[in-house]
Amino acid sequence: MVPWKCVLELDAGRNVAAGGAAALADAIRRGADLRIGTQFVHNEHIDVASPSAEPIREVAEFGVTYLLRDSWSAGIMSLRQPISLPLGFGPRPSMSLFLYNQDGRQAIARPHLDGLPAEGEPGPAAPDAPPDMPKYHAQGNWDAGTNAPSGNFVYDFDFYRYFVRDAWREVLAHDADGRVLSGSVDALVEAFSRGHEVKVGIRGLCSDLAGSSSVEHEVFVRIGSSYYYTQQALFMAGSHPVVRVKPAVPLLYESRGWDFGWLMVRTDGRVVYRRCDPYTLEFQDRSARHPIRWFVDG
Repeated sequence: MVPWKCVLELDAGRNVAAGGAAALADAIRRGADLRIGTQFVHNEHIDVASPSAEPIREVAEFGVTYLLRDSWSAGIMSLRQPISLPLGFGPRPSMSLFLYNQDGRQAIARPHLDGLPAEGEPGPAAPDAPPDMPKYHAQGNWDAGTNAPSGNFVYDFDFYRYFVRDAWREVLAHDADGRVLSGSVDALVEAFSRGHEVKVGIRGLCSDLAGSSSVEHEVFVRIGSSYYYTQQALFMAGSHPVVRVKPAVPLLYESRGWDFGWLMVRTDGRVVYRRCDPYTLEFQDRSARHPIRWFVDG
């Protein structure tokens, strides 16, 4: 079992206390899993009216990772519902798509899942810093009153610890037309046939969100189910949920600059994106071709 390792730690001022951003980027490039640990005080972050000054530690999974310009790392929580500590969940069912950059800058997008009608239109919104929370620094809010509000911020956690599990092995890389650049489909099929987990790194997946100003980027996400057509020698797979964000350094949310959905990827470079419009929750399938790297665990 490959252990988790802290490759970067920031202090409360988001200064590097240990490790470094280059080590984090190297691990993400190799397909490593990412978890980020933080610490905060209950009545500074959860309930400012509470008498409890109990420190709380959190370690969260970031199921979607980004490598931008081959050097900048970011991760997104892709499976989280809002938690209302210490008793249960937040008041409205939604996705809590928290985003953390390597420098501690944070963001949140919250597509609501309860079907209530929207009361606003997409666009800039007034800063929404919680009252009596001086460690929270709002840095731009979007789409208030819509079904998919988002915002960028920094919360001054006591520390930020970036943990990676560097347990993935690249077995195939191909271009957007499926031409093999390294490894082989056979190596991928052999590992998958023995029950190994699969992960993909897809280049340029979010370019349409930025148009001609797109930043070079690679998005990593785990695969759920995989299939191999034995006569065609064609491998294909369905991904875990993916969150797409307009590629930039740092990675941040903005109005109409993000969405979420699922991918069907193939070793001939074809990618079908089942996109969910976060404002309407309507789905649409989009097809494109991308260079893909395929990883297996162990």
